[in-house]
Amino acid sequence: MQNETANQISEVLEQDIWGSIKEFLNFNLLSQPFKLTVGVVLLVIFVFILTSVILRLIRNFIAGKLLNEDKLKFISAFKFVKYVVYLIVILITLSSSGVDISILLTASAALFVGVGLALQELFQDIIGGIFIILDKSLLVGDIIEIDNKVARVFEIKLRTTRALTRDDKVMIIPNHKFISDTVYNYTQNHRTTRECVNVGVAYGSDTQKVKTLLLDCVDKQKGVLKTPKPFVLFEDFGDSALLFGVYFYIGDSFTDPKIKSELRFKIDDSFRQNGISIPFPQRDVHLIHTPNQPKTD
Repeated sequence: MQNETANQISEVLEQDIWGSIKEFLNFNLLSQPFKLTVGVVLLVIFVFILTSVILRLIRNFIAGKLLNEDKLKFISAFKFVKYVVYLIVILITLSSSGVDISILLTASAALFVGVGLALQELFQDIIGGIFIILDKSLLVGDIIEIDNKVARVFEIKLRTTRALTRDDKVMIIPNHKFISDTVYNYTQNHRTTRECVNVGVAYGSDTQKVKTLLLDCVDKQKGVLKTPKPFVLFEDFGDSALLFGVYFYIGDSFTDPKIKSELRFKIDDSFRQNGISIPFPQRDVHLIHTPNQPKTD
């Protein structure tokens, strides 16, 4: 009795359940009868392991020739490439084993398009990360300006870049912004940047004396480089003041606001001691009185 029950269960499993799955596959996906054999499974496993070994050798070979800071970025990008290679190799292996995958690819095309549209920005970020790694347009330690924020880059990943602002806040920047938006890199070519402090003095002031005082203040300011030499430009005749700009070079743009603030304190104190006034905007109003005109008939 138990043997008959076991045989009936086995027939149900083989004929009804597995038979329905095979019929569905043969009717919907495959042009040829679907045969999942031990040989096909072993072949897929062997190709998968072989591909993993080859990819690991390629990754180690290329990473061994990179700098430490570039090695981590390359490994992150290589993971994305590895998954694509796995998918292609498995499909080729199944096709070589007699499985017709053309209908499967056709049926999944619409799905791939939908997923691609949904993940469009994600793919843009990944592509942006790959470009950053390849052309080295951005490095860890660079000082950048994006969305009117100045920050120092401390980590570059495949999808996002992290930077620390002057307010000690972390900016998480999608990598596609480095492709589509205008980004200022203060330290792309070198660490030295030119900065400026503008000041206005009252009309009638001794302009040569103003120039000398400005250069003297810059010369005493800590953090300002001696070479290239600072210089002063008489920039314009303003509405209420003579406009000057003192230009100087620093080696760390991240501390720029602090250096400029200290320099303004020095300029204000120096001008006070030397009788140079910094005017505020003002307007002269002239009232003209006209006598009443006699009425005429």
